[in-house]
Amino acid sequence: MMLYPPEKIKIKKKPEAVRGDMAFSVKPVQTKKDLKRFIKIPYTVYKNDPFWVPPLLYEEKRKYTADSNPMLEHCDYQHFMLYKNDNPVGRISGFINHVANENWGEKRGLFGSYECIDNKEGAQLLFQAVYDWLKSQGASLMQGPWGFSQECGLLIDNFNSSPMVMSPYNPSYYPDQFEFYGLHKAKDVFVYKIENGNSYNFPKKYGQVAHNIAKRYGVTIRSINFADMKNETKLLVKTANESTKDNWGYMVVSDQEADSLAESLKMIVDPDIIMLAEIKGKPIGYMIVLPDVNVILKKLKGRLFPLGLFKLKFGIKKIRDYRIWGLGMIPGYRRKAIDVLFYNRLYDVLAPKNPSCVEANYVLEDNMSMNNPIKKLGFKKANTYRVYEKSIQ
Repeated sequence: MMLYPPEKIKIKKKPEAVRGDMAFSVKPVQTKKDLKRFIKIPYTVYKNDPFWVPPLLYEEKRKYTADSNPMLEHCDYQHFMLYKNDNPVGRISGFINHVANENWGEKRGLFGSYECIDNKEGAQLLFQAVYDWLKSQGASLMQGPWGFSQECGLLIDNFNSSPMVMSPYNPSYYPDQFEFYGLHKAKDVFVYKIENGNSYNFPKKYGQVAHNIAKRYGVTIRSINFADMKNETKLLVKTANESTKDNWGYMVVSDQEADSLAESLKMIVDPDIIMLAEIKGKPIGYMIVLPDVNVILKKLKGRLFPLGLFKLKFGIKKIRDYRIWGLGMIPGYRRKAIDVLFYNRLYDVLAPKNPSCVEANYVLEDNMSMNNPIKKLGFKKANTYRVYEKSIQ
């Protein structure tokens, strides 16, 4: 997969090599060679971290390549690298998502892809570089971390376990680096889990509740048709956008972005646990659950070829950990306990697999209509991700 050529890096005003002090300096990514080094920086930061899951280098190249990541088509962005004695030891990206800003009604400047060695001096140089660039783009707020592939937030607690599929992970010293620079909390999102021998269960009393709800509203739950994945993906995206458009931090997902995500996930999805709720054939809600392929990816060390593809294909059948990646109901059907039907169906599908861990990830701290049912079903809060922000003066 070719990386995008230098001319496709969208810079309205070419930044100079940003301030440096002593052995540290920060420079913008401007060439294909720079981008390759940028992508591999996590391997320096996490080389001794037993909980880090190396991402597939193939997917990382897709993420940062305009031709293969449709999200970049409506963003202005710039990547920066931190050097120590000419060796890359940190990175950060700044970007303006024009579609998201139109929805938010303000020009937020976002940052992400943050990685840095344990050095506050170097971290401050990275943050200042992206702050200055966002300011040059006219942004009034610096907010992050946000990713280029539906990820957000910084892990701020419980650093002693590996993340599930498509979940961020970072060292325990990152929150201190963020706060030392003057970034403060914008919003927290929670992670809930059922694990450690407490097998995933669905209380019997909720089984009757699910039956009554389905009968009352005429709701049916169905799994997606994998043979018609293209149209099913569009239906899922339309339902998800309608379901989450009022959520804090919502970013509309285009059909092109959904197709790209589906392409990345097609080897790992289990169509039985990607579901739609319908009334008379009209979608009113969705649930997306993914098997935690990170247990396999951790052993591949970022390489899919030559043996990684084989290990991934045949290892998926042995996975017993799952992540509830997305769940939502369109306006008019919320607070009717219809989500109980999804949990009921999920239990029916997963129970025969004897799952060892089921995780519900990215639940907004103030979304009580999701927090409360999850707790009642026996899930326990496991982690917190935090999105930070800072005003741009």
